Amino acid sequence: MFKSLCRGLATSTGSSVAKAAKKSVPKLQDVVIIGGGPAGLSLLAALKASSVTSHLKCTLVEGSSLEPIRKFGQDPPEEYTNRVVSLTPKSVEFMSSKIGSWEYMNQERVKFYDNIVAYDSQDRAARIAFDGSSLAEDGGFLAVMAENINIQSSLLQRIEAMDPEVAPRILDNTKVVDIQSPEEGSPVEDWPIVKLSNGESIQTRLLVGADGYNSPVRKYARIESRGWMYNRWGVVATIKLQYEDYRSIAWQRFLTTGPLAILPLTEENATIVWSSTPELSDILIKTNPAIFPELVNAALTLDEVSLNFIYEKLRVNPDDMSVLEDIQWRQTRLKITDLEENYPLPVVEVIEGSRAKFPLKLSHADTYTAPRVALVGDAAHTVHPLAGQGLNMGQGDVESLVGAIEKGVLRGMDIGSPLVLEPYTSDQWPGNHALMGVCDKLHKIFSTDWAPIVFVRGFGMKSLNMFDSVKDLMIKSISGKL
Repeated sequence: MFKSLCRGLATSTGSSVAKAAKKSVPKLQDVVIIGGGPAGLSLLAALKASSVTSHLKCTLVEGSSLEPIRKFGQDPPEEYTNRVVSLTPKSVEFMSSKIGSWEYMNQERVKFYDNIVAYDSQDRAARIAFDGSSLAEDGGFLAVMAENINIQSSLLQRIEAMDPEVAPRILDNTKVVDIQSPEEGSPVEDWPIVKLSNGESIQTRLLVGADGYNSPVRKYARIESRGWMYNRWGVVATIKLQYEDYRSIAWQRFLTTGPLAILPLTEENATIVWSSTPELSDILIKTNPAIFPELVNAALTLDEVSLNFIYEKLRVNPDDMSVLEDIQWRQTRLKITDLEENYPLPVVEVIEGSRAKFPLKLSHADTYTAPRVALVGDAAHTVHPLAGQGLNMGQGDVESLVGAIEKGVLRGMDIGSPLVLEPYTSDQWPGNHALMGVCDKLHKIFSTDWAPIVFVRGFGMKSLNMFDSVKDLMIKSISGKL
């Protein structure tokens, strides 16, 4: 009996060890993407939509639930969400022709616009207007406003509509616990191992970080990211205008505290992105909802001395209704024809719960690739939102990386090797760096009221506004069509 018990114990122990060993063996994949934001979903959809790379075994890991994104596609909310971005014609073309996701966008919630007007709070005559009519061959639009969740929903629908034979794995509600290099003597010696919160381990030929500013993938690859915080916050909100603005204009006013942009959506809807100091951002978030629309109107039209007076009153009491009379009195000093022709339509309402703020920063990775690792989107770079190029830079990353992988596959190369990946960095990094530098310099130039700089920038805006050929080049650069 004792021998039988020993044999049974040995068998049971051996079986447990065997099961544990089997469980610990990582699942092999060609591509693992960490992050289910627009960049991560775009990369997954593009790889599976390409006839060259559709055979690759791909897995996307997202820490939060994707169910709200699926729900948006089936039953979108009545009001716009507050995370809205501007898509360039190049990004729209990529989503249409390469990914095939544009047809899944909720078209009733996208707004094409073809004009941008930027003006200076320190000099009323200093303004510049961009007309997208020079892009007539590309549909005649300068950019498209769309909600982040609409973009994600279209990408997810495109992925889930793919042939089951090429459909990738998507693991949501799953966090990355650790990323490790394989032990010496492993059958696949240099493929990264991703350990997940569901107990699964995946070993991958190529690991892609689409996992944001604090990217674990970037840290695993020991890629340095350099930059700085701006000591500024971006305040976003969804608003209602007095009526629909058929002029189809994106407005931006440069204030010394940071630029305020009011961007068109469908019908009378619009969204704002207000870059502000930490103190002002608190005021903007706490201000009574009945006051906030008039505060936006004031910031778009009044001089900064008046604005500072109003801010101080709201700092003391966010519910001080007397500021409404202050704003109205100061606006009566402006000509009605000037307000109607040269400024946005009045804001009449802020959507409840739509106000939010986030810190502004600049960061740029030293490189976008390492052996068996690539970075896209915010994992590679973050930029000041004044030019609205953050998501478009990420889309450019994805398009370039997919192109590099396709070339590698066609040449029979290992898609995780530096020979395949390095062309992606050389293609994207310089252009992204230059654009980030321009945004940074614009922020610094316009965030001052020092008279000599105010004079020079005002003279520059007035002069530039007279040269349509130069503005056309700038438009093509902004739209990604240069």
